Amino acid sequence: MLYSATINVMVKAARRAGRSLKRDLGEIEHLQVSLKGPANFVSLADKRAEEILYQDLAKARPGYGFIGEEGGTREGTDKSHTWIVDPLDGTTNFLHGIPQFAISIGLSREGTIIAGVIYNPANDELYIAERGKGAFLNDQRLRVAGRRQLNECVVACGLPHIGRGDHEEFRREMTAIQDRVAGLRRFGAASLDLAFVAAGRLDGYWERNLQSWDIAAGMLMVREAGGTVSDINTPGDALVTGDVVCGNEFVHGELVKILRKAA
Repeated sequence: MLYSATINVMVKAARRAGRSLKRDLGEIEHLQVSLKGPANFVSLADKRAEEILYQDLAKARPGYGFIGEEGGTREGTDKSHTWIVDPLDGTTNFLHGIPQFAISIGLSREGTIIAGVIYNPANDELYIAERGKGAFLNDQRLRVAGRRQLNECVVACGLPHIGRGDHEEFRREMTAIQDRVAGLRRFGAASLDLAFVAAGRLDGYWERNLQSWDIAAGMLMVREAGGTVSDINTPGDALVTGDVVCGNEFVHGELVKILRKAA
């Protein structure tokens, strides 16, 4: 398929960083790992992948700003455009050799996400979305699932880490939703959870206390696949609040009602 120049830049950067991650995955036992916080591991692989992404994106679009999980914010001369990047979403999975992790790249223009790429180098699945142009998985157009009965739906969630988030609140939410759906899943990589909703593999997904780099590309992916994404508790922007819920219009609405009641 023919993609825009911007998407091509993003894909090239993601694939190059992905090759680095795949090599490191093959030598997982040799990785030097440091502890950044409770259950939040950072590896040399993570930092190396972010630097590859920064170099490639900065070379192609030298004025754009860059927000990365590891390196923080790097200001650009072009104040309208910012890359929002997670070089390794699903770090804990990666460090345990579980092939459920991804590189996530979102591009913001004036605060609106206009392009997104999510790439899992372990299985070579490449998700692409561009505002107003649809979402794709390896060149196949994506649509969210059409189910309208919660008892037929499989829904994903995120679990709060040790020392982070409201564990009691999550248990209330999980119990309330578990009673209504066909199944709950916890995969450990927010970007891929959102991509799976866009692909119709999951019917819905919710998680709290995320960062912009976890969800920037994935939120656009869901919307371009015909889904609905919002903050859980308010009309605010989930990209800012970090509390996200999504699905087709019906599933999203039902999940919001359940979650707000359980809060």
